[in-house]
Amino acid sequence: MKKRWTIRKHDAEAVNRLASELQVKPLIAALLIARGHDTAEKAITFLNPSIEHLHEPFLLKGMREAVDRIQKAVDNGEKIMIWGDYDVDGTTGTVLLRKMLSLLGAESTFHVPNRFTEGYGINIPALEQAKKDGVSLVISVDCGIRSFDPLEWARDNGLDVIVTDHHLSDEIRGNPPAVAVVNPNQTGCEYPDKNLAGVGVAFKLAHALLRENGMEAEFPQFLKIAAIGTVADVMNLTGENRAIVRLGLIDLPKTPSFGIKALMEVADCRSDMTSYHIGFRIGPRINAAGRMDIARHVVELFEAPDFGKARELANLLDSRNRERQQVQQKITELALAETANRDGLHFVVVAGEGWHQGVIGLAASRIAEKLYRPTIVLSIKDGFGHGSARSIPGFHLLEALDSCSDIFEQYGGHAAAAGMKIKIENIPALQEKINAYAAEKLAGEELTPELKIDALVTSRTLGIDLVESLVDFEPFGAGNPKPIFVTRDLVLRNEPYVMKEKHLKMMLTGEDDRVFEAVWWDGVEKSKGQTLKPGSRIELAYVAEANTWQGNTRLQLVVEDLRADN
Repeated sequence: MKKRWTIRKHDAEAVNRLASELQVKPLIAALLIARGHDTAEKAITFLNPSIEHLHEPFLLKGMREAVDRIQKAVDNGEKIMIWGDYDVDGTTGTVLLRKMLSLLGAESTFHVPNRFTEGYGINIPALEQAKKDGVSLVISVDCGIRSFDPLEWARDNGLDVIVTDHHLSDEIRGNPPAVAVVNPNQTGCEYPDKNLAGVGVAFKLAHALLRENGMEAEFPQFLKIAAIGTVADVMNLTGENRAIVRLGLIDLPKTPSFGIKALMEVADCRSDMTSYHIGFRIGPRINAAGRMDIARHVVELFEAPDFGKARELANLLDSRNRERQQVQQKITELALAETANRDGLHFVVVAGEGWHQGVIGLAASRIAEKLYRPTIVLSIKDGFGHGSARSIPGFHLLEALDSCSDIFEQYGGHAAAAGMKIKIENIPALQEKINAYAAEKLAGEELTPELKIDALVTSRTLGIDLVESLVDFEPFGAGNPKPIFVTRDLVLRNEPYVMKEKHLKMMLTGEDDRVFEAVWWDGVEKSKGQTLKPGSRIELAYVAEANTWQGNTRLQLVVEDLRADN
């Protein structure tokens, strides 16, 4: 799909001033300013995250009450259950809190609900079983902020629950009846960083408890698991999250954890680890357990007593991820086929009998990306459609669902993603109503994806040193994307080379006759409508990366988009 390019404009005076203060190239200063680090102090903090940049854990509302209740349970030898969500955020947070309790000498068990038989959040039957098993304190991770009925049951039956979460609370009902709620996004919490992941909140709780027990020196060891969960849950890598991830990635391959070592091995991560390796290799394998099978396998993996057991569980997660990819691809293809002949479509709604509920959200993301339309994918079962929705920039998904509230059995979400349940006879009405709503909100350039470009770079100044100068901007990810540059003075030397029938490799010549290698992932499909032949003048939008092969490192331009002038 054709993209509209937006090239950022920079204040030359501000750029030159910051470059002089930091003794860096103007391009680096421009990138820093564009990310909000417009003073030397802010820029230095951003480029050099440290332990000192982590906030005081007791600034979190409810932290004192939570610590006191857990300390009481530890001192009295009570049985504690960690209740983690089934996604990567919840499972890694569960591992983290269990490890912390073990250091304190406490007995704990854990429960990660099955996505398909129990659903999301805390439920009463599992609480009943916990009570029968002698549990007196439950600590949630990444869930519970809206579990009113289960927590009312727990309160009435003498089972204490501490909620740790990062999702938004109910504006009308407030917090559920827990012993304590630790959530930076709850009403009245003045914690300075609202972007913590669920595992990040668990990390703050662990820090507070270790300090209370004179073991604060132990808390840095929890940074690695917190970093994995934060990146894999696609949280903004700014502020405190940036410090957690940057510090957690240091020497990650040298971790003593059998589980992490085994997971890195099956994911073919054997060198220095970056946020890319976590987000695109490690994270999907962890998430696959909750989407395809039983998420408790993740906890078992991280707690494996030896490498043999860890490798066995890592292989299981790897196989589940391959299965997830196949199922997701099939559903996506079926869903795209249904939209092939729909002219004037503003909102995609597709449904299929028995589609795997664990991957319909991923399929919705893929369709929304490919068609650049907000998308709902529904799995039909027993007369109902269980759906996941994903949006595009500038379109508030929850507000769109609100306009059709009378059609749903239940629904919820936020601007970018949502879930719902609907009777199958109401699906045609949903398609009509939500498309009419979207047609009023989306028009013209809003239906064309925007490519935000950080700066123009001439081929004469383009080199591997550009990549090296961006190392301190890591970790890249949500909230801190890799910079995208444009170079206009390039010429295609020969026919693009097709790799694996999907990707394109191109050799380009700059104005000083230097040759650059560019790779365009999925370029065969993305280049449709472009004529790429030797001699074509190319305006290239790309990410500059270092490609190391057999000990040699060279510049590689990873194509985001291009414009060819024949």
